[in-house]
Amino acid sequence: MSRGPGRMNEGLTTLYSLAGTVAIAAAGVVLARALLPTSATSATRFLFVWHAADALCHTILEGSFLYHCFFTSVPISKLDPAVAAAYHPTPYNYLGTGSDRIFGVQAGGDNPFAQLWMVYARADKRWAGVDLGVVSLELLTVFVDTALAVGVCWCLARKNPMSNVLMIILATCELYGGFMTFCPEWLTGNINLDTSNFMYKWVYLVFFNVLWVFIPLYAIYYAVGEISSAFKTQSAKAKQR
Repeated sequence: MSRGPGRMNEGLTTLYSLAGTVAIAAAGVVLARALLPTSATSATRFLFVWHAADALCHTILEGSFLYHCFFTSVPISKLDPAVAAAYHPTPYNYLGTGSDRIFGVQAGGDNPFAQLWMVYARADKRWAGVDLGVVSLELLTVFVDTALAVGVCWCLARKNPMSNVLMIILATCELYGGFMTFCPEWLTGNINLDTSNFMYKWVYLVFFNVLWVFIPLYAIYYAVGEISSAFKTQSAKAKQR
């Protein structure tokens, strides 16, 4: 740890992270082909793939972030003062540890997931250490949103209309989480964001986050349409009686 946080082959780590994203999406496609009936519509397949990839992303990637926030740390006393200054300070008494330890992916050393998140932290500094707002949102994301996404996939595979209700709930959670992640930055002049680099701005901050805006909006649009159609069909049948 004496070398300080964030020392990595950034280009190689970026390639690994992008490859991992493609692999997660590919896993969603494989699961859709294996679990959905052949009669499933293109919209159903797309939504299944998205929610399967969503669950995997939350579990593997964001789950690894939480792991480091709770279980990876380094005693400040063992760091050279000049090196310690490079770390993002951990909130006082985090997990009841007072102020003598540094937590987060920044303390993860050569762990591949820690390296991945340290590259993302070049674009948003809050992800290097422990930002209480980010960690609180990620707890909900990893445990609640993942369960909802798995529920959507299960219902879609079984042609259970409950999938529409779960999609609306999950999409609302995703949109709220995204807003609460970035609104504090907008209100303070984006002091933790680095938009000077094409990769940081357009790939990490825009592309990876905008996906969780437009696709959840589409999921809400689709689910509301399905629920409305069901009500219209029910009303038509009632009038025929």
